[in-house]
Amino acid sequence: MISKNQLKYVRQFEQKKFRKREGLFVAEGIKVVGDLMQRYQPKMLFATHDYLNAHPFHNADFEIIEVTADELIRLSFQQHPQQVLALFPIPTINYNLSTINNKLSLALDGVQDPGNLGTIIRIADWFGIETIFCSEDTVDAWNPKVVQATMGSISRVNLIYINLPQMLDNLPADFPVYGTFLDGRNIYEEPLSQEGLIIMGNEGNGISDAVRSRVNRRLLIPDFHQGETADSLNVAIATAITCSEFRRRK
Repeated sequence: MISKNQLKYVRQFEQKKFRKREGLFVAEGIKVVGDLMQRYQPKMLFATHDYLNAHPFHNADFEIIEVTADELIRLSFQQHPQQVLALFPIPTINYNLSTINNKLSLALDGVQDPGNLGTIIRIADWFGIETIFCSEDTVDAWNPKVVQATMGSISRVNLIYINLPQMLDNLPADFPVYGTFLDGRNIYEEPLSQEGLIIMGNEGNGISDAVRSRVNRRLLIPDFHQGETADSLNVAIATAITCSEFRRRK
């Protein structure tokens, strides 16, 4: 049975300031919670009787609250909650040059849509990209909508919020920093390295001027339509195309 205080407490995690204050985020559903539990221990877990029967937690070092299906609906941030909701600690990841040396990483410059960010995290997971650097104005990755959109991939990708221009200034001068631009060079014809940073920009404005000036390899995803076509690609789709082409060369 869930108390009114517990219900009020969980619902406040919709707010970024509350997540930041508590150092926790909400995850929901059998897959997302299950994937996260392989890496992190929850602080609290709210689950139906059926879930707890199928997933017995012997000697668990966290609070378990059994709830009814109706109580889970009241707790949930989803239209159709699936048996379990948990509160996990927001991970702290330390950044240094070894984080990206000899690896391919992503950087997001002002991505605002939770669905886009969640999808990009899934894309990174699929293409074996371990780390995503997020500008300070990128949507919070621990937003319940973002966490759900990752479908568990958030448990396998490191997310680091950072001052992007400052970070780029601290990289070696010859470190490959890629960005996609309408006046860039055709990605299918350019040499691509297996070490580097791929920067993807804001949905409406692209890569900011401050970051744009620090990109040393400008790429274009060409369109193949004869005549009038779409103005641009969705940032998550563009990320998938770009990551796929990098990995295809491996």
